This record gives sequence, C-alpha cells and structure tokens, in this order.
Amino acid sequence: HADPDHQSITGMFGGWTAGVLLGAAMRSSDSGAAPSALTVNFLGAVPPGHDVLVTTAHIGGGRSINHWRAEMHSMDGDEVLATALVSMTTRRPSEPHLQAQMPAAPDPADLERIFAPSPQGLNSDIRAVSGEYNSGDSRSSGWVRDVSGRPLDHLLLAYFADQYAPRSFFWGEGFRPSATISMSVYFHATEEELAAVGDDYILNEATGTRAEQSTSGQQARLWSRDGILLATTEQLCWYR
Repeated sequence: HADPDHQSITGMFGGWTAGVLLGAAMRSSDSGAAPSALTVNFLGAVPPGHDVLVTTAHIGGGRSINHWRAEMHSMDGDEVLATALVSMTTRRPSEPHLQAQMPAAPDPADLERIFAPSPQGLNSDIRAVSGEYNSGDSRSSGWVRDVSGRPLDHLLLAYFADQYAPRSFFWGEGFRPSATISMSVYFHATEEELAAVGDDYILNEATGTRAEQSTSGQQARLWSRDGILLATTEQLCWYR
C-alpha cells in the first residue's frame, strides 16, 4: 500500500519506492546474505493511497553473490512504475580501506529542524549543516533520522539515500521542477555498525557532479555520528 504519509510532490517519495523494492528482494532471497548494491529506475509516479503490485525474480549468481530484480506495477499489472536490481552478497572478513573522511558537523541538537516539502517531510527529522540554495555551489550536508524511532537498517538507508534537495536548487536560480531518473545505493555498513547507530541521526553529505541538457548528477555519502561510512549513493535527475 502506498501510504500517503510518504507522499512527495509528484507521487510517492523515491526513497519509499527504493525501500519497498529492496525489502521485497531481501525477503525473496531468504539466504542470510546482505544487500550490497541497489539500482532503482523510476518509470512513473506511484499514486499515493493506492495499492501496488511488487514482483521479484532471481536473475543469477553463485555462492557469494546473487542478483535479484524487483518491479513495482500498478495493481492491474498494465503499468511498470519502477524497477530495481539488487545485489545480495555473503560478506566475509577482509582487510579494510577508507578513502573519504567525514566532514565536521555540529551536534544535531544545536541545529534547527527543517522540513522537506509534502507529507514525507514530516517523517524525517532533518537538521541542515551546510549548503545554500542559489549559491552556485552544489555541496550540502545535513543530519537526518526517522521520527518513528525505527532503528537504522538497509531499508532506511535506501530511504535516506534520496533525502536530499535537488542539486539544481543549489547551483541554479530558484526552485524548479526536478525528478529522479535513476538512483544507485552501495551499502558498506556491517550489521554491527547498523545496530550501533540505532535510531540516531546520520549525516548526509552530497555534491553535484554535472548538469547539462536537462539532467543533473549527484553523489552522496551517508555517515554515522562516529564517522563510519554507512553507504554511498549516486543519482541522475531530470530538471527543467
């Protein structure tokens, strides 16, 4: 059911769609493997308040890596609203490496809460750290957490991977229509690191890549308060 609480401006919030498709693939896998990669393509607006049909299929893989496809359809099955590819992996200990470093940020309790537009904005507690609309600089960062108190998991990471204002708001002049075409999320956190976050804030750090001919790119990192890189994401948006 497309709960209107997660409605965005033109339909259901993209993070909700990503989380639903990821969750379907994880339940279908039932192998104990963890999601490592998710790519969602948004084909059409998901109508709030309506039921949707979600299907999954195992595409292939082996002992350590398996790939799944998930699709969201209208209930009559005539329209595909979104598709996702999910890579599930059996994680094993190995030598670590971290290139990026978490940017400095004040405590979220010292920052004023802001609200993303439409009903879905009421479900995320967002505290802006940096970034200014119409500045010409597409970089921004902010704390975010789920207001329900739900502990962080892969589904919430997928949801928060879309909890950013469009980069065109920052480099452009004023607000403009924008919609996500495709979003990929790469999950780095261990189960222990996710459990350590609980329902605390995570820091979303985003930067634009390039905008040209009505498409605008974005790369982002999601950090725990302790400086653990939980996930990275990249998306391409359409804008007018």
